[in-house]
Amino acid sequence: MNENPRSLTEQVIFQIDWHWSGQLRPRLTGLTDDEYFWEPSPGAWNVHPRGRSNTSTGHGAGKYTIDWEYPEPKPAPMTTIAWRMGHIIVGILGARVAGHFGGPPIDYESFQYAGSADEALRQLDQQYAAWLAGVRTWDEAALAEPSGPAEGPWHEYSRAVLTLHINRELIHHGAEIALLRDLYAHRDD
Repeated sequence: MNENPRSLTEQVIFQIDWHWSGQLRPRLTGLTDDEYFWEPSPGAWNVHPRGRSNTSTGHGAGKYTIDWEYPEPKPAPMTTIAWRMGHIIVGILGARVAGHFGGPPIDYESFQYAGSADEALRQLDQQYAAWLAGVRTWDEAALAEPSGPAEGPWHEYSRAVLTLHINRELIHHGAEIALLRDLYAHRDD
């Protein structure tokens, strides 16, 4: 990685890749299935074997589904590491890779959620690599363009604003996952 980023593209990539490589991804090393599925409170939203959802419907196309309700209940339920990783993989990275860089279509209802921490980490690594590779293709002029129809309410914002938003999402959800790992390690069972 260029330690003195000069272009806008280098700067947005430096921001997230520094966080990913130096903080988030190392914190996920050794993630166990027990941690991945651990529910920090009763009724926490999670990824479950089909038919065992904590919500009225579970979304997903495979053997596992993710808890989801719209509108979201107030207060919003706690979520698990599995749920947060599913959100990052599908809603934050995967949908953007599909919408901007020609990746395969992906959404909460048709995704095949991971049944293990190792599988989820592979999915996460794949989507992160695809997102980063795509952003690398955007020069300063491309980053100044509107995000476009793939972004719904973000469509008028520049790709630079969108990219910084994705960085922010990865940083804060990654921190939540790290905290859940810490809580799991210090729980009283």
